[in-house]
Amino acid sequence: MAEPTPRRNEPRLRPAPLLFEPAEAAGDPEHFFDLESIDDPRALLARATELTQAFRAAADRAVEFQAIAAAQLADPRRFDRLTTAAIAERAQWTEDYAKKMVEFGRDLLRSGTDGSGRSHGHGIGDHA
Repeated sequence: MAEPTPRRNEPRLRPAPLLFEPAEAAGDPEHFFDLESIDDPRALLARATELTQAFRAAADRAVEFQAIAAAQLADPRRFDRLTTAAIAERAQWTEDYAKKMVEFGRDLLRSGTDGSGRSHGHGIGDHA
């Protein structure tokens, strides 16, 4: 969504290793959460589906925190606030998308949640 599609002649960037995956396993390009070791297709489908759902949930939460950060960085009360163009450049977004993310972040901050109903503890006045 917010990440540009790699060009055909550019190498694909690998996602950052997840903290709970052992470093030695993350170093092996064929290893992916031990899915390659599951022989039973039913078990493989079940585990791969669990991971897919977990990654989607993690991506949704990460987007919410991006929005919160964008709103905080755009806060006019900050002496070091950033323009939406500067936020867009840092996050590799279009400026229109950055504006939408700032608004989404402001909505999340006003509601006092991270979008999942949980309090995130980040208020718009909490910035340093």
